[in-house]
Amino acid sequence: MTNKHPITECIETQLQGYLNDLKGTAPTDIYQMVLAVVEKPMLELVMQHAKQNQSLAAQYLGINRNTLHKKLVEHQLLK
Repeated sequence: MTNKHPITECIETQLQGYLNDLKGTAPTDIYQMVLAVVEKPMLELVMQHAKQNQSLAAQYLGINRNTLHKKLVEHQLLK
């Protein structure tokens, strides 16, 4: 048995439930769906943790500050 990260286990469980709920219907755009439901809350929480400091949040996320800014705009998270 492998020690999976708790987030991995959560995503696997939820994604398996989603696939089961389709009852044989072919899924579409799973990649974009997962990104959309994971990315926004992650950005919100990291920005809160960084006290809205985009440079610090980008550092926490391991991404460029310009990339973070673009994603914040995409998810309508800028005030």
